[in-house]
Amino acid sequence: MELAIDTSSNIVGIALSHKGEILASLTWQTRQNHTTELLPNLVCLSQQTKVELHSIEAIVVAKGPGSFNGLRVGLSTAKGLAFTLHIPLLGISTLEAEAYSFAFTGLPLRAIHKAGRQELATAVFRQKGDEWQCLEAENLATVETLQRRTRQKTLFCGEIPADVARQIQHNLGRRAIICQNNSLSRASCLAILGWRKLSKGEHDDLVTLQPLYLRPPHITKPKERTPFLSPRMEQRKQTDGTPQIRC
Repeated sequence: MELAIDTSSNIVGIALSHKGEILASLTWQTRQNHTTELLPNLVCLSQQTKVELHSIEAIVVAKGPGSFNGLRVGLSTAKGLAFTLHIPLLGISTLEAEAYSFAFTGLPLRAIHKAGRQELATAVFRQKGDEWQCLEAENLATVETLQRRTRQKTLFCGEIPADVARQIQHNLGRRAIICQNNSLSRASCLAILGWRKLSKGEHDDLVTLQPLYLRPPHITKPKERTPFLSPRMEQRKQTDGTPQIRC
């Protein structure tokens, strides 16, 4: 029994599978409430399927790129469960899970997520025969760069902004097949893809597995503040000849 967790974006998904066969999945839209919603929905899915959490044998988690807060919640929950249950943990790229929905096409699959005002998180995968290939590792790029890289018919998938989809379709024409917002099946694809890798012995270390951000979080440096001095202390400072400190 495997549990898949995807908190990469505001479309959150969890799935239960048995050797890669989906038993049940649950997908919902959140407003940055990953912390308060994930565990209750895990319990709900467990109750609906009558699958006890202690019967889970492996956990697959989307490691990003994606929402900074969402990825932290998903990975910390996955790590906590894997540690408590003493089971393997495997992190998989969100973009890879996104692309896997379309593996049956045999086309190059460019998965896209918005990563800022001008940049996109992207990667390219392809199913060739029985082999699932990564043709381009996860990276940040502009839409203009993606268009220059596209030299053959390619399926674009993921949470693609509408203006980006229109620009790609207009400039690439028949070379681009656009499939937007396939996040509803991402957790299920995560479970299937995870089982393929787990069955080959792949897994991650609980300690070293980290979110795949592609860029550091935007954290501003705290402003330096002048220490507060009471009027009495300030007056004493002035009379004893030491430099005056104004608050």
